[in-house]
Amino acid sequence: METIYITGHKNPDTDSIVSAMAYAALKNALGDRRYQAARLGQISDETQAVLDRFGVKPPQLINNLRTQVQDLAYDTPPVLSPAATISRAWQTMRDDHIRALPIGNEDGTLYGMVSAGDIATNDVAAVRDPYIAGVPVYNLLSVLEGRILNKSGEMLDVITGEVTIALPTGRENLIFSSRDSIVVCGDQPDMIRRAMELNVNSVIVCQAEVDQQLLEMQTETCIISTPFDAYRTVRLICNALPIGGVCTRENLVCFHLEDYIDDVRNTVLESRFRAYPILDENERVVGTLSRYHLLKPRRKQVILVDHNERSQSVTGLEQAEILEIVDHHRLADIETKHPIYVRNEPVGSTATIVAGMYQEKGLMPSETMAGLMAAAIVSDTVMFKSPTCTQRDIDVANRMARIANVSLEELGRAIFSATCGEDKTVQNMLDTDYKQFHIAGHNLAISQITCMDSERLLKRKDEFLEAMRQIRQKERLDTVLLMITDVLLDGTQLLFVGDENNICQAFNIKNPRENCAFLPKILSRKKQIVPTLSALWG
Repeated sequence: METIYITGHKNPDTDSIVSAMAYAALKNALGDRRYQAARLGQISDETQAVLDRFGVKPPQLINNLRTQVQDLAYDTPPVLSPAATISRAWQTMRDDHIRALPIGNEDGTLYGMVSAGDIATNDVAAVRDPYIAGVPVYNLLSVLEGRILNKSGEMLDVITGEVTIALPTGRENLIFSSRDSIVVCGDQPDMIRRAMELNVNSVIVCQAEVDQQLLEMQTETCIISTPFDAYRTVRLICNALPIGGVCTRENLVCFHLEDYIDDVRNTVLESRFRAYPILDENERVVGTLSRYHLLKPRRKQVILVDHNERSQSVTGLEQAEILEIVDHHRLADIETKHPIYVRNEPVGSTATIVAGMYQEKGLMPSETMAGLMAAAIVSDTVMFKSPTCTQRDIDVANRMARIANVSLEELGRAIFSATCGEDKTVQNMLDTDYKQFHIAGHNLAISQITCMDSERLLKRKDEFLEAMRQIRQKERLDTVLLMITDVLLDGTQLLFVGDENNICQAFNIKNPRENCAFLPKILSRKKQIVPTLSALWG
């Protein structure tokens, strides 16, 4: 089954990480175990403290959802050995309705590729030059369904020579005259005797018995019988050659499972091969890719939690198939090709919604998962002080805390003291909960740090402002804001660079030169900062 990724937004906060984990656990617990929680960025110190508190590992990190070779329904034909016969390769291609086969070494790595064209070229060459070099006896017996009739033939391992059909022309002594010959004949005792007297390499007797006296002659000739007629036998001899001798080995174009389809498509358009070998991370052959596989590639499937805005989502989202959205933010700009399940509720935390879905499905979360969801709600509602917080958030958080046997107050202290250690760089803290927005043609970024001692962080104000200016220049943003939200002061220290006059106007800041102001009762980026700026620029 294909993995369905459940992921929060970039620069994930605790609610984003926990909601993905909890929703994946719910989906898997209902019997369809193909859901995988994922994250789009590094775990923040706050989130890491929560995960450590409950002894769980962070979700898998994914960088993008662009379609890769491993997402395609590529062919998985048998990988033949170079020692296999041309006949075996042709039979395999005919049975599997494919036009090319990978040839692999004993360790599974690529040796070469053989196509129907390569086999046809070998057949035409055999007509022009009937000399056969180094056909293993085992190969020849297999292709001809033959058997060796004399003891001296048992000593021969490789058959080499010019293939000659010995017809009764009356000039039998001129048909072959050297040891280096492969004589194909029928019920022709005199012809067989003559060949054995000359010690030709081998005699292939078609649809006939050989006299015992001939088989007892002292000779170096290998005598082989076959049930096929002479015409078919000659054609089959050249097909007994090892496939390694006719396959293409130079200038091969290969792809790996991790290669992106955009890059693969460009390479395929520039080449003319029928099929391309696909290799895994150990360079072993796992399949072949043809042009038609690129026409309708399977898309990665994803469920979005705690966001529904393209700029905050995973790279390559346009190439993925979105199955669901579970969120508590404003509806933004993500589009889908088909109707999907969307659950968007005006609560303070996505974890609140997911916890409610456990109840709806009649499933009690584990103590660990309940503790994680309680911590996520406390984090996203700023210990229930955020204006986004609802009574439902409080009720659900208390229920989850009872299941997990934890204290919400203890969780709050651990959460809001984890982000702002003295060892943290300002860039690390800015990246902890960083989101970009596009509002009425205005590009801005808002970072939020929730703490219990904003004065200590403000001592590094100049460092923060310089880092914000660098972000603004690098990302080509109009405005960059930093919310230092103080749980104890019940407000936010707002730092800002770019478009200072409009920021001051929006939040009634008197002195724009300071690039900093305290906003009492302002705790929510989603419900207080973004709507205010939307009203200003909208």
